[in-house]
Amino acid sequence: MKSSRTTMNNFIISVKEIARILVEFLEVAITSVVFLKGTYPSGAFERRRYLNVVVHKARHPQLNEYIHSAVNGLLPFIDKGLVDRVAVIFFDHDGVPIERFVFKLNVNLSYTSKVEQVDLEFSLRSFLIKLPVSEPLTKVLPRNCRWEITAYFQSLPQPSTSKDAEMWITTDTKQWQQPSLIIPIKSMSSKPLGLQLYLEHPSLSEPKN
Repeated sequence: MKSSRTTMNNFIISVKEIARILVEFLEVAITSVVFLKGTYPSGAFERRRYLNVVVHKARHPQLNEYIHSAVNGLLPFIDKGLVDRVAVIFFDHDGVPIERFVFKLNVNLSYTSKVEQVDLEFSLRSFLIKLPVSEPLTKVLPRNCRWEITAYFQSLPQPSTSKDAEMWITTDTKQWQQPSLIIPIKSMSSKPLGLQLYLEHPSLSEPKN
């Protein structure tokens, strides 16, 4: 998390730079989701500024490193257009998902027109503003629940030599049997980058364990 950034820079950037900024944003946004859900005491985080928005950074080195390494490990896959969604999933004591915060990505790798960084960052900033006010839409989590970051790929990636990418392994996460309930939070649509943030909850007809 490059928390020292307090102003938005106005540069012309490439699609590759868009992927880098997106990964940086996801690291901040995922940390914000974990803070929002109260999984850890508020003292486990410290306030920082990112894109002129007050955000939170994990104080605990292992928590901070997990989020940083996992998200940055996605960069080579985003560069190739392989990542469809990135989700923060919260589980009950039986390992069944209770709630998913989903970031759906659409990076246009063939886009060749100019992209102003300030415009892209302004759009991403709106997600960080919207996220805290979405708390009433979320579920109350049981105590001592667990969570993880999961990425959904459009196709299976080839073995990578990237050290960061080694953190990503095939998941054995349980899936809901019925279609989930989807609650939109925020979206942006542009030719170089499309991004949606929404909540997924189990259907009311989902079988209970």
